[in-house]
Parts: sequence; structure tokens; C-alpha cells
Amino acid sequence: MSAAPQPASELCRVFEEDPDLAENIPSPLREQAVRECLARTVLVPTGRWQASETAPGRDGIGLLVLEGLLTRRVGVDGRFGAELLGVGDILRPWLGEDDPPALALATGWRVIEPLRMAVLDVQFARRVARYPHTTGRLVGRALERSRNLALNMAIVHQARVDVRLRMLFWQLARRWGRVRSGCVSLPLRLTHSVLADLVAARRPTVTTALSELARAELVRQVDDGWLLRGLPPRELLELVTVEPSLQHR
Repeated sequence: MSAAPQPASELCRVFEEDPDLAENIPSPLREQAVRECLARTVLVPTGRWQASETAPGRDGIGLLVLEGLLTRRVGVDGRFGAELLGVGDILRPWLGEDDPPALALATGWRVIEPLRMAVLDVQFARRVARYPHTTGRLVGRALERSRNLALNMAIVHQARVDVRLRMLFWQLARRWGRVRSGCVSLPLRLTHSVLADLVAARRPTVTTALSELARAELVRQVDDGWLLRGLPPRELLELVTVEPSLQHR
């Protein structure tokens, strides 16, 4: 059953909830920008989401994820890949949905953790236009998402699924990881099926690879997500710079 958004009735202060977007606004103007740049919010429960049919704000900037986690799944001939999105990402889920695809694509959105999103519609765009310092930040969010997709492509080209999984986990840890004593906690409840889409592999193969990683004490599933031990895999370090705090044990 598809997840239906609840009415977008509450207003939020976008720059208060996502201060990074306002970081380039000069200090004398920042408080005013926080007060003025309001946006409606929309809630989406867990499950499949018919985003292109129900998403509001089509003529504006897009939807800003304030809380929650979701995937966009794309497949050809029964083989699927996926993109993981969360807090801070800007979505335009209707983009390109009306264009005839060159391939017979199967696409879909799934909400993993309930979403709360700000609707950056035309009204918000008019308000934020008074503060052009935010433009770079908004464009940067889109470019960062593109960069993450390129990294995901590099990950899924690794021959071994256990290597793909370790690279994926440590790549996600750059954004969501929390350092604990002797390990890094990744508080994302990702099922084996979701992980299979993210690394472009079959679910049984992913389950086997996760068992091998657990026996090697490199990755372990816990109630609130995953624990990572050891160092990031060499293959990932060749692609990105991992925060020193995540590397040090």
C-alpha cells in the first residue's frame, strides 16, 4: 500500500531547522532571514510513496528533508539499484516523470523512516530571494547528491559484494556515523533488501556477505542500525577523504 502524505498545514522556520543553509547570510541579516523564510511542512509515513503524484510545491525549489529516511529505487530487466536520501537532501520527485524513458525503467520511492519535509514552493522562493547568499548552499546540496551518486557507481563496480558493503557503510558513516569507543555507530535501520539495492546485488548474496563481515568483526547489525570496526576499506579511501575521527580507533 502506498504512503499518502498528510496535509501540509504547519509552518516551519527553514533556516532554524537547517542552519547550514543560512551560514553565508551576513550576521546582521541572519535573524531576520530565519523569521521571514517560512515554509509549509508535509509528513509522509513509512511505505511506498507515489511521490510524483502527490508531492506539493512542483513550481518551486523542491522538498527539503527535515526528518526521516527514504530510497529511490530504479531497475531495468529485474535488476535494481537505489539511492539513499535523508535529512538535508532536496528532492524534486516529479522531475522527469513525464518524459518518455529511453529504457523500460521501473522506479519507485520507499520511505524507511517517517518523513517530515519543508515545501520550498514559489512563496518560499520569493522570500529566500531576498537573501541571495543562500543560493550557493542550495545549489551545493544538489551537487553533493550528484557526487554521492557518482561514488555509489564506483562502489557497485567492485567485484566482491563484501567490499561493496563495507565501502557503502563507511561512505554512509561520513554523513550519519557516530564515533563510539572502539567503533563507529551507523544509526540507520537498513534491511538486507535495502542494502541489496544500494550495492546492486541479490539479497541472499548480501546476507551471506554480511555474515562473513560479522565473523570478521568488521560489521555488526544492532537494534538501532550497524556498528563498524577497523579502518575504512582501502578502495573507499582511494575515492574520498574519510574524516580522521572516523578512522581513528
